[in-house]
Amino acid sequence: MGQKINPLGFRLGTTQSHHSLWFAQPKEYSEGLQEDQKIRKCIKNYVQKNMKDFSGVEGIARIEIQKRIDVIQVIIWMGFPKLLIEGKPKKLEELQRNIQKELNCVNQKINIDIPRIGNPYRHPNILAEFIAEQLKNRVSFRKAMKKAIELTEETDPRGIQIKIRGRLGGKEMARVEWIREGRVPLQTIRAKIDYCSYTVRTIHGVLGIKIWIFVDEE
Repeated sequence: MGQKINPLGFRLGTTQSHHSLWFAQPKEYSEGLQEDQKIRKCIKNYVQKNMKDFSGVEGIARIEIQKRIDVIQVIIWMGFPKLLIEGKPKKLEELQRNIQKELNCVNQKINIDIPRIGNPYRHPNILAEFIAEQLKNRVSFRKAMKKAIELTEETDPRGIQIKIRGRLGGKEMARVEWIREGRVPLQTIRAKIDYCSYTVRTIHGVLGIKIWIFVDEE
């Protein structure tokens, strides 16, 4: 059995940077982590609730959180920012209120910034959401994986690997299916690899999706 490690944590400080930037005393560190988790959960729930015609894809590539003494800066990198930018001031204010209510913070101001990312399907989170939506709509998992690879290849990555685990096609036995295009060097620290794991609930049970995208080598 091979020893597996999260590709993002493995490359921290070289090709990968932190998604949360703040300092805390050792005793208060766990509270800060729980705050981050609440912020991310609140944003995802809000986007899901306000999704309209975007084929079920939330389009959030990543959420970065920077904390200062009196300000919490939240940067939501989105592939399809129309979800939150239509009627922008109202929606952003509502999201800010939701987060403040969730955190119960009176002394801290919350700033939200929503930059758009180019090539949304080059980001594994958005790609995983796309595959999950296809599987929910009972599209064959092989078709969904091939379509996802086609979408990614348009953005010209060096390599991509997709793995789906669970009761595929409603079969009784759970199994693993995977597909790879190009090369994905998991042991090379210089290689910039984007990774995500995602769970999707279908009528047959829960499926796990893992995606590795080899972007470039430094």
